[in-house]
Amino acid sequence: MSLGVSAIGQGLLYGLLGVGLFLTFRILDFPDMTVEGTFPFGAAVAVAAITHGVHPVVATLLAMLAGMLAGLTTGLLSTKGHIPVLLAGILVMTGLFSINLRVMGRANLSLLNQRNLFDNPFLKSLPVYADSVVVGAVVCTVVVALLIAFLNTQLGQGFIAAGDNPTMARSLGINPAHQQVLGLTIGNGLIGLSGGLIAQNNGYADVNMGIGVIVIGLAAIIIGEVVFGQLSLSQRLVATVLGSVLYRFVLLIVLKLGFAPDDLKVISAVVLAVAIAVPQVESRLRIRRVLRNGVTNNG
Repeated sequence: MSLGVSAIGQGLLYGLLGVGLFLTFRILDFPDMTVEGTFPFGAAVAVAAITHGVHPVVATLLAMLAGMLAGLTTGLLSTKGHIPVLLAGILVMTGLFSINLRVMGRANLSLLNQRNLFDNPFLKSLPVYADSVVVGAVVCTVVVALLIAFLNTQLGQGFIAAGDNPTMARSLGINPAHQQVLGLTIGNGLIGLSGGLIAQNNGYADVNMGIGVIVIGLAAIIIGEVVFGQLSLSQRLVATVLGSVLYRFVLLIVLKLGFAPDDLKVISAVVLAVAIAVPQVESRLRIRRVLRNGVTNNG
């Protein structure tokens, strides 16, 4: 039971990562490699701030701000420096590795004997692992609600249009480059926030904790789409969070089957590959079935 609660809590906290990646991967239609540097950057900033006496709530907001700065840097390199967005993300991700070492002063930093966001008396009174469920549910609800409200504004509609058809958006007076910077800034802000929360929940930050997180974010998006089918844009944000929770349960089942924790990275890659392939296979089978029925009817 406790492992299931833990999976839900972790899924909700990582759901912010999925939502942040959704803005760039699905709406703006490009992969943002900054993610693997932004996630540990948010964790490093939050943990370092707490160890220097900063209130956990403020430290968490600083993690989000750090992520926004990373996304802004990638956006400016891409739009102003005319560097391809994939390469710009890789450059920022690489640079952040050294910055994270500077921020923490070492490869990993513990929160041992330090108060963090999960040390709230109310959260401490809850059953084991329920604290992460409560924090994750509250933060995800607020974030998703704010994003839905934003996407229904004139600026948000311009953001969607720029990702859907940059040429048409430009003809309507929307600057796609500005929307790209905006998307990278907001998306990486959420990823930094996720890193800060995960670090506090785990009790430490590590420079290598960002390795493979882009697969986790993509898995949340793809699983949410595969399981819940055709949805509106607002509903897809919720589905991404739920997809993240389902993904954690998949990993939990895999561990229950006897696989070692060291195998989780390759298993994550396999799960993502299967989730991406399933809709493609179903689509091809559907097309073949329609063609076959058409030939039969004509005959």
